[in-house]
Amino acid sequence: MALYEHVVITRPDISPAQVESFIEEMTTFLKEKGATVGKTEYWGLRSLAYPIKKQRKGHYSLINIDGPADAIHELERRQRIAEDVMRYMTVRVETLSDEPSPVLSRKERRRD
Repeated sequence: MALYEHVVITRPDISPAQVESFIEEMTTFLKEKGATVGKTEYWGLRSLAYPIKKQRKGHYSLINIDGPADAIHELERRQRIAEDVMRYMTVRVETLSDEPSPVLSRKERRRD
């Protein structure tokens, strides 16, 4: 099976709890399709580089996936249909890292 990093941007008018439940739905779907989900990260409400669907902010989330390509294709198809998803991107990677992503580590350094 291949390794993937999947980043999804959801609408800013939904709550972080709704984003978490959306991510949970995606992970359960992937597990049903035979994929294993590594870490999931919620990066928070962040400003977009340019407006998407007349929105200037979005909830960012990251999911590490080890699974078949069919599961990824179906996940992307479902996200094209979902109203809450503004953008998504799936990238195939060589290895998955268990460490916090650079976005989260930068966020934690700011708090210190």
